[in-house]
Amino acid sequence: MEMKKSIESDLESEDETSPNEATGDLADYDNHPGDLGTEQFEQERDAGLDMVRKERLDEIEAALERVENGTYGISEKSGKPIPEERLEAEPTARNRVEEEEQE
Repeated sequence: MEMKKSIESDLESEDETSPNEATGDLADYDNHPGDLGTEQFEQERDAGLDMVRKERLDEIEAALERVENGTYGISEKSGKPIPEERLEAEPTARNRVEEEEQE
């Protein structure tokens, strides 16, 4: 749950940052082409990080659903129990390690 709250908080703070804030409100100034490239890189990086956070949040929510349904810790592929060590290392795991390696 802490991981979920942390990711949600990160996403909310990113949403509150306007494009002008993200670029330092420099749109009125003539920027060196390198500055524009840096701004674009930072915006793309932030968008990529947001995408990763949203995917991770989806994984956490799916794991919480499995807890509610009583299927948490059971492999979706084989129906076998997922070892506790795996769940400790990756709480959102849907399958056993050997099943993931087969993909």
